Amino acid sequence: MTPLDDPALVRVLAADGTLAPTPAAERYLPLIDALTDAELETFYRDMVSIRAFDVQATNLQRQGQLALWPPSFGQEAAQVGSARAARAQDHIFPSYREHVVTRIRGVDPIDIIRLMRGLTHGGWDPTDPKNGNTHIYTLVLGAQTLHATGLAMGLVFDGKSGTGDPERDEAVIVYYGDGASSQGDVHEAMVFAASFQTPEVFFLQNNQWAISVPVATQSRSPLYKRGEGYGIPSLQVDGNDVLASYAVSKTALDEARAGFGPRAIEAMTYRMGAHTTSDDPTKYRTSDEEKAWAGRDPIARMRAYLEGRGASQQFFDDADAEGAALADDVRVRTNELGAIPRVHMFESVYSEAHALIQEEQRWLDDYEASMEGGAQ
Repeated sequence: MTPLDDPALVRVLAADGTLAPTPAAERYLPLIDALTDAELETFYRDMVSIRAFDVQATNLQRQGQLALWPPSFGQEAAQVGSARAARAQDHIFPSYREHVVTRIRGVDPIDIIRLMRGLTHGGWDPTDPKNGNTHIYTLVLGAQTLHATGLAMGLVFDGKSGTGDPERDEAVIVYYGDGASSQGDVHEAMVFAASFQTPEVFFLQNNQWAISVPVATQSRSPLYKRGEGYGIPSLQVDGNDVLASYAVSKTALDEARAGFGPRAIEAMTYRMGAHTTSDDPTKYRTSDEEKAWAGRDPIARMRAYLEGRGASQQFFDDADAEGAALADDVRVRTNELGAIPRVHMFESVYSEAHALIQEEQRWLDDYEASMEGGAQ
């Protein structure tokens, strides 16, 4: 189990939900103190709703409704805190399990379902204002860091950051995991980000496992130090503490947006579920490890904190009901999606008609027509 007692780690809430800021968290406390009750409750509702959605999506995959599902169970605080720290004009580059990040930015969760069902290659249109500058999921590990750095370089060239106007200046935040951090793309992205002083935050969610490879095998030193190697100010945060995630992300984004160059954050969290629904984590990690991390659950931690502040039982009941309603809505709409028209597999190969493709389509038509009931 990864120790979280390093004094350099930024943590505001202890696992039991009490305020217990580490020395590294002291500078961020004014940001925490400035949060209203409504904002704190929004953090909690975000986490509860997306967990309900995540469980429902996992069930849908098991029922044959999705080809694949990458759970975000356990990583809710890192994602909610960082997403709520971004401004509307900022650009978001997710990996493939940032479900609550996309929802906060305005993406309809059914668009994620459509992607994982195989009905679309992208899921949503990142240029549509309703999607909050949220770029599409990237299943090629680490590639999104290059995309993010390229856009961030464009912001520098176009004078869209560092003008001194926080209402207009833009920044980029890119999400990736501990496994992706070992990909060359991430390091190339950091080289260019540091060289061009891009307005960018590299947000690494260290969930301890790159599928079946533990983080200790990937690196002999904390992953945030890799950013420091490129001259990028970097820090480590307790990723199961939504308040700490919010505060460090807001500070990093504000600094990047203001023209001070890229920042890197390593959020120490844990993937409580499988890597994807094609994975069996019981083959490579112990139940003792999972139980230990369950004691750091981000939702239970925030609930205890809110209870200590006087939040009512009605609030928690309403949050649970909101999550259940989201899960039910997604289940109903998923079952209404249907299948992708099979003609798409032939139409998307060449830009113009091709004799071989046409022959293959005729063969499939004849084959399916020969079955009982004819073509489906």
